[in-house]
Amino acid sequence: MSNRPFAASSFLLVVVVLTPVETLAQSAAPPAGSGPRTAWGAPDLQGIWDFRTITPLERPDELAGKEVLTAEEAAEYEQRSLNRQNKDLRAEDGISAQRDVANAYNQFWWDYGDRLTEDRRTSLVVDPPDGKIPRNPEALSRFAALAGAMGGTPAGPEDRPLWERCILGFNSGPPMLPSAYNNNVQLLQTPDTVVIFNEMVHNARIVPLASQPRLPDDLRLVTGDARGHWEGATLVVETTNFLRETGFTGAGAGLQLTERFTRADGDTLLYEFTVDDPEAFSAPWTAVIPMTRSDSPMFEYACHEGNYGMTNLLAGARAEDAGR
Repeated sequence: MSNRPFAASSFLLVVVVLTPVETLAQSAAPPAGSGPRTAWGAPDLQGIWDFRTITPLERPDELAGKEVLTAEEAAEYEQRSLNRQNKDLRAEDGISAQRDVANAYNQFWWDYGDRLTEDRRTSLVVDPPDGKIPRNPEALSRFAALAGAMGGTPAGPEDRPLWERCILGFNSGPPMLPSAYNNNVQLLQTPDTVVIFNEMVHNARIVPLASQPRLPDDLRLVTGDARGHWEGATLVVETTNFLRETGFTGAGAGLQLTERFTRADGDTLLYEFTVDDPEAFSAPWTAVIPMTRSDSPMFEYACHEGNYGMTNLLAGARAEDAGR
């Protein structure tokens, strides 16, 4: 894991217009022909982008009906969130001993970010307007099972989620979501390819822009089969052929993901994604995450190399089995 608190740049975010998501994306996108361009004339999205924020994916129940906070409310929410996430709070601060141990690392190693998005929205989900993911009940059960919350203790590593097995980062997606640390992505471009390289678990998605056939339906990948194209100044990446184990927020192998990357200004990349899986969700839903340009380097992410995370996890599971 990388340690970024000392290196990450300040979190400059774009103001998102509170309109339907189609209008939002259009208003944030520079007109075709403007903005930085590559040597071959395509919109230049290259660089390292930081997507830390404490804005939650879904709107909390206590903020139902409130899309945006006032400046005063935002400051209070941010402080409350930071206090809740602070891993340096010990039992004497009212934190249970169990939670103290479960925190695993002290605060130095965590990098959630410390601010809401610049527009002070109460959720990254912008559609539906209530800021909630329209999950089907079956999806909730599947998501809980994939997260290891059901079915007892793990019999082996296959029973643990992909991020815990260091196969896929829990914030690198696809799609990408802010999380505990390594909230950085680097975009690289050639005339016919875009590479989306995440710092978490050093996951690289190679997205062809040239027209080519999709993979057959029976050939599936952890990060899916991606194809990209330009719509004006916006890079659109459409991905299918996911494995069931990818399980993004309860989605299954039928997930169809559409991501949009738009250079809103010199320091801001607007990232929008739409999730569509009729078996998991009653309707497609969309989230918007402003990313800010970072001058920090990408760090190597070492996960299970030379550590005992999975060994200790399974040893603990066997100890629990023995005690039953």
